[in-house]
Amino acid sequence: MGAMDKLSVMNAYCRIVERGSFARAAEDLGVSAALLSREVKLLEESLGCTLLTRTTRAMSLTDAGRLYYEEALGILDAVGQVEEHIREGSGRIRGHLKVNASSSFGQMVIAPILPAFLEAYPDLKFTLSMDDRVVDMVEGGFDVSIRIRPAMPDSSLVARRIGTMRQRIFAAPDYLQHAGTPQKPEDLSAHRIVGFLLADHLTGWSLDGPDGTTSHQLDPPIRVGNSLVLRDLLIAGQGIGTLPDFVSDGPEARGELVRVLPGYELPAPEIFAVTASRLGMDAKVSAFLEHLRVALRQPHS
Repeated sequence: MGAMDKLSVMNAYCRIVERGSFARAAEDLGVSAALLSREVKLLEESLGCTLLTRTTRAMSLTDAGRLYYEEALGILDAVGQVEEHIREGSGRIRGHLKVNASSSFGQMVIAPILPAFLEAYPDLKFTLSMDDRVVDMVEGGFDVSIRIRPAMPDSSLVARRIGTMRQRIFAAPDYLQHAGTPQKPEDLSAHRIVGFLLADHLTGWSLDGPDGTTSHQLDPPIRVGNSLVLRDLLIAGQGIGTLPDFVSDGPEARGELVRVLPGYELPAPEIFAVTASRLGMDAKVSAFLEHLRVALRQPHS
């Protein structure tokens, strides 16, 4: 196989850094690891410095290597955007879009918008995988992952805020009728709490209310790892719990759930669309997120 052009080498180098291995990057790119190794060596010679230090066990970036990676990302992003604009101009969005989200968000927010999205882009192949634990974007090969977090800490990924969610306290009218209705946050400790297993607030609720923010320690006797199951337990009168608005709007409108301590809510988490930085925002990701932003502005039934 002949030499690779400068952009291909740049792209290959970024893939090696992201995958942490020549072999995995070579597999992704469909070339031999020996070719990649040779091309990186030539690149280092042309720059007169070492970018990657390799031992049999591990690979690490030099300062120059980190700088080259960051600059290369910007260049590849710009080239990608130029190409996407030309493609968009020709009116077709194609390729394979792989999306990852939590199961409740996938079911309640993404599923309803999918038919219209898929009809709008008939040439697009689409994969939606749902996972309640945070997945490795690059490892999983996802173009975009939808995550709900108070803040996005991981700097190696690009996170765009596409909406804000409200997280409030609910119970079924039946439950409150026989157990009483809490009048102040301190009353919660006397109630049966259904906790959300994956949340930061499983055993401690920080509540924003008329007197600022207060913290309340709780020990939920029931704990579940999915907010749709939590919703169903609350509707069935099993206790008091917190739900995101995209899960609670429907049952609240139907009177199956009512707000508890309506003057209080948990800090509003942000809804982020996370993309692996090098892939940036290509046309198919942009189109999908636009559909999603519109859906997030509607009330959830």
